Amino acid sequence: MASNRLRRRLLAAAAVAIVAVLLVLIFRPHPVAVELGVVERGPLVVTVDHEGISRVRDRFIVSAPVAGKVLRIELEPGDPVVARDTIAATFEPAAPVALDARSRAEAEAAVRAARARLDRSRAERDAAEAQRDFSVDELDRITALHASGFASRQQLDSAATSARAASDQLQAAESAVRAALHDLESANAALIEPGSTDSTGTRGLRIRSPVDGVVLKRHHESESVVPAGEPLLEVADPARMEVVADFLSTDAVRMRPGMRALIERWGGEQALEATVRRIEPAGFMKVSALGVEEQRVWVIADINAPRSEWQALGDGYRVEMRVVLWQGDDVLQVPTSALFRGSDGGWAVFSDRDGVARTTPIEVGHRNGQAAEVVSGLAADDRVIVHPPDSVEDGTRIAPHGE
Repeated sequence: MASNRLRRRLLAAAAVAIVAVLLVLIFRPHPVAVELGVVERGPLVVTVDHEGISRVRDRFIVSAPVAGKVLRIELEPGDPVVARDTIAATFEPAAPVALDARSRAEAEAAVRAARARLDRSRAERDAAEAQRDFSVDELDRITALHASGFASRQQLDSAATSARAASDQLQAAESAVRAALHDLESANAALIEPGSTDSTGTRGLRIRSPVDGVVLKRHHESESVVPAGEPLLEVADPARMEVVADFLSTDAVRMRPGMRALIERWGGEQALEATVRRIEPAGFMKVSALGVEEQRVWVIADINAPRSEWQALGDGYRVEMRVVLWQGDDVLQVPTSALFRGSDGGWAVFSDRDGVARTTPIEVGHRNGQAAEVVSGLAADDRVIVHPPDSVEDGTRIAPHGE
């Protein structure tokens, strides 16, 4: 009898223990399914991006030197032109009245002013050429020092940027000389008397191109009578291309000339390397698509990539400019979607500690839209919760999605 009672008590105790275990298993909180990311080392680039347009650096508008009749212009947009070659049919000046003393004096003064501008342009070209030669010699010197370990990479990059800028300045100065020659021809045209002929024996004038390049726009096609100064053609060298974009003034103050830039979404497969040349000192107000008034600043960058890579890019094409504010090659980083503000107002993440979420305060450095630099608080290969849900808090049991 005693043994039966003992057996029944043991069975009852075992049943109670089984029921207790089942209740614990039933009411025990299930792990919250989360998405986990890994803290890892790699390159990190911090940029500011905005839509921009491409444009030729030096645009020349060829206009009628005096009032008269221009014959049909056969050139079309895209046709090549050569400096000093005729780009329009003979321009026949309107029959002028004889120049009085005042008109002749004004025309002669305009010629002298144009000749002075030409002399100044030539002097600036000579100075730019000397600066270009000096910058090239300096680049050669820094290159040799860098190869021997006596110059830093930053000094080499700075010298290369200076040499490239000096070369661009020389090209611009040469274009200014050709434009000044064109202005001098226009000023001399005002002194042509009725019935005079040009150097070929043909009555009238011949409109010539100030630079080597292509026709961008044709303002007049058919024969027509035009007033003095009427635009006829726009010409430019398409190899001298730049990109302009209007950035928020709060972003523009973080930029400096010489910064690296990337030109993307221009139609090609690869991003084009570029360098910021100028941040304009004056901003302007622009209303965004959402109706918000914004202060914006024009930022201009030169394309450094070989012309063969972007030959199809023309004037006024849509692009996207990314200005690199900071970059690192070996940076400990965490996805920005894992960051949240802790109780002390600093940055924190939920770390995966053996299946339990733990609040981990961290110090964040540079960051972009995808990743943030980890200064302290985490180590490589740590796992953190990406897009932590509201149901997760410190001590919550977690499990990766799909497990």
